[in-house]
Amino acid sequence: MNYTVVLPAAGSGKRMKADKNKLLLELFGKPIFLYTLDVFQQDPNCDAIWLAVKEQEQELIEDYVKRYNLTKVQGYATGGVERQDSVRACLEVIPPCGVVLVHDAARPFIDQKVIAQLAETAQQSGAAIAAVPVKDTIKKAENGVITETVDRNQLWMIQTPQAFRYSLILEAARIAHKDGFMGTDEAMLVERLNQPVAIVESTYENIKMTTPDDLIYGKAILESRLQEEQK
Repeated sequence: MNYTVVLPAAGSGKRMKADKNKLLLELFGKPIFLYTLDVFQQDPNCDAIWLAVKEQEQELIEDYVKRYNLTKVQGYATGGVERQDSVRACLEVIPPCGVVLVHDAARPFIDQKVIAQLAETAQQSGAAIAAVPVKDTIKKAENGVITETVDRNQLWMIQTPQAFRYSLILEAARIAHKDGFMGTDEAMLVERLNQPVAIVESTYENIKMTTPDDLIYGKAILESRLQEEQK
């Protein structure tokens, strides 16, 4: 199932304790966001890549895209104050298509098999998101005292990509903007329309580069994959 992918890439380095956009931080000499772009560049089912970027960073990012011959990058939108604004800006400018994936540019380790299943499921049912089962025991607490142990068998840690029929996510984004509603992910906007959202099980390697610890994990994942390729 072919798709277009939207990558919000207008973040900051605050939680990463960096003085620049965390996506420009390097893993083994290469900016994080380039690893992410390469996953979609290599996927034959990906028709186009669109990025939401900071206006002051667009020229730099375009230079990287040209240098690494990322030919599927079709265009850019100016990122907003919030991630949701950045995604909506991209949705408003991309050509209409069947399925759109929204993916964190800071998640460079997504599996192509998961991507394929997400696109197929979204085409069939309208919306699908990547997630992994919660592994730890989860408890609710009030004022530092446990009030409930939650059944983790019903809990999932949500990731990206999140995949949608183009018309559905565009409508959801526009309605949320009109209502002044800010969700924590794109699926939440679709849920507001009483549309079902399917879960596609992902992998625990699909981490988001958010804090300095994540850079350590990211390097370990890259080293492991390189060793596998050399076998």
